[in-house]
Amino acid sequence: MARVWIEDRENHADYQAAMEKWKADKKAGGKRRPPGRWRVRWYGPDGKPKAKTFGTLPRAEAEQQALTGRLDKGSYRDPQSSKAALSVVAEEWHGSLRKQGRRTKDDYRELLDLYVIPKWGDWQVGSIQWVDVSGWVNELCSQPGKAGKPLSPSRIAKTYYVLSGVMKHAVRTHRIAASPVNNHDLPRSDDDGEHVYLSHEQLEQLADAAGRYRTFVLVLGYTGIRWGEAIAIKVGRLQLQDRRIRIVQAYSDIDGLLELGPVKNHEKRSVPLPRSFAAELAPLAHGRSREDLLFTAPEGGPMRYPNFRRRDFDKAVSAAGLDDLRVTPHKLRHTAASLAIRAGADVKVVQTMLGHKSAAMTLDVYGHLWPDRLDEVADALDIGRSAALEALRTPPFS
Repeated sequence: MARVWIEDRENHADYQAAMEKWKADKKAGGKRRPPGRWRVRWYGPDGKPKAKTFGTLPRAEAEQQALTGRLDKGSYRDPQSSKAALSVVAEEWHGSLRKQGRRTKDDYRELLDLYVIPKWGDWQVGSIQWVDVSGWVNELCSQPGKAGKPLSPSRIAKTYYVLSGVMKHAVRTHRIAASPVNNHDLPRSDDDGEHVYLSHEQLEQLADAAGRYRTFVLVLGYTGIRWGEAIAIKVGRLQLQDRRIRIVQAYSDIDGLLELGPVKNHEKRSVPLPRSFAAELAPLAHGRSREDLLFTAPEGGPMRYPNFRRRDFDKAVSAAGLDDLRVTPHKLRHTAASLAIRAGADVKVVQTMLGHKSAAMTLDVYGHLWPDRLDEVADALDIGRSAALEALRTPPFS
């Protein structure tokens, strides 16, 4: 049983002095409450003594019972810890991130500095309520971004995710019992209308127009790997016999410098290659070191996105007659997903191929591309109903 007890302070010198001061203040017209006679005392999980005073014994007894229950169940939270400023908790949270790459941590840092700390920095974490967060989301929907335009739904979602991370850290460090950043309606993502699904023919035309980067475009369009992953492929990770490419690292652009690090979500994986296309990659690896980059810039070294777009990709898009589709290297990821789904791949295969953290994420983005199979269900129900009707029309055997 947790040790929580009540002291009667009536004969304590500090209580008597406080009462004399309160009486004098009251006589002079003051409206302060009298000092609490009953003191609830206990030791927290950290072993440090705590105390709280009450004016009546029933209130002190109620607090004693509540504290005993929370200490016994392990749900106790130090009342003082919830008074920590959110800015302090935010720095703790950001400093505790270890799995994320530098680019991701820098993005979180920017969102903290631009939107989270200016709003919540001086707030006590225990004082932030669900309705406060809901109002903040509304503010973000009308708040201008860097270019003066309203923040995009995806930017709002990322900012919300950062605040959620801070408040989950507050829960884990026993400052609050539950996070108020939960179950809020966020604006619908603006990415739905930006997906581009090229056909096999369109992808081949685009690749042919890309000239020296023909095979690179096909890798993007048939495997769905991210840009940073594609430019980090080393010759030794091309497994032609198995028709696979092993994805284990990715480049990130950090303030104009390319840094090699882990793949997003730390989802190392192997992506499949169509048999006919795998053979086309063989010349790229012939006679080269396993540590060489498979795809390089014209002068050697890793490719840079702005240069590739300007010098090669955008020209290829125009030459292939795809300007109206607003194709980008990243959107070839959508093409890879759609071609795989049309070929019969299930959600787990597509999740693995794309390096998504969960199958739920894959379904959220591409679920509409899978056949709904509603006709199959209707046909099966029809067979069952027809059999039942036939049985009802046939006289029983006698």
